[in-house]
Amino acid sequence: MTLNTSLRGALAAATCALALTGCGGGQSTENADLAYVARDVESLYMAARERLDAGNLTLAAALFDEVERQHPYSPWARRAQLMSAFSYYAARDYNASISSATRFLSIHPGNADAPYAYYLIALCYYEQISDVERDQAITRQALQALNEVVRRYPESPYAADARIKIDLVNDHLAGKEMEIGRFYERTGQWLAAQLRFQNVIDDYPTTSHAPEALFRLVETSLAVGIPEEAQRYAAVLGANYPGNEWYERAYALMEEHQPERLR
Repeated sequence: MTLNTSLRGALAAATCALALTGCGGGQSTENADLAYVARDVESLYMAARERLDAGNLTLAAALFDEVERQHPYSPWARRAQLMSAFSYYAARDYNASISSATRFLSIHPGNADAPYAYYLIALCYYEQISDVERDQAITRQALQALNEVVRRYPESPYAADARIKIDLVNDHLAGKEMEIGRFYERTGQWLAAQLRFQNVIDDYPTTSHAPEALFRLVETSLAVGIPEEAQRYAAVLGANYPGNEWYERAYALMEEHQPERLR
């Protein structure tokens, strides 16, 4: 998933607007930059910023880490921790970014930039969400991290973006339930299929998958010989999604199996 727009907004809110362009610097240059040389904190920090502005993200992160290592008690070190987390995020080294942001929060839990650190952690998980055919452990971690942003900082601009992403993540998780449910239905495992479709109705009722889940419950209820349950699901579908294509299909299915119930 790409987050260029929200990322720029986050940076603006954190007063860290940066221009990221091509990658530069050869291996020998990187070795020279990372060789331990005692430097004053300001020049070391600015060297890291220059690498970041040039798009040399991994080297920038390493130099920001060096600011913290050489000058751990400087106010620049606190700023460098967060910039290191951002640099790793921009380089798609999400584990390193989460580690840096988590370290920042453990040392500076009440800092004014703490909301951004929580948000950055959430983005790292969010960026790693895979398609619904794969395991969704990362997706659940993303949901937990996004909810944490909203819980801790409900009025922040990060919470506003997190709420949008929470809806998208829930839709994704509902899609996973639907995929598994359809597989069970295709293979005649009706009760297992019903459990998955019911999970969508119970846990993700406002997602785009809810109408189809209700239709599939109509199908599977008829398949196991419980027309009364099928009728109930069809009625819920009609009440909540009148005119929806899934309701039309459910109505046609019920009319085919028990037309007298529709009159």
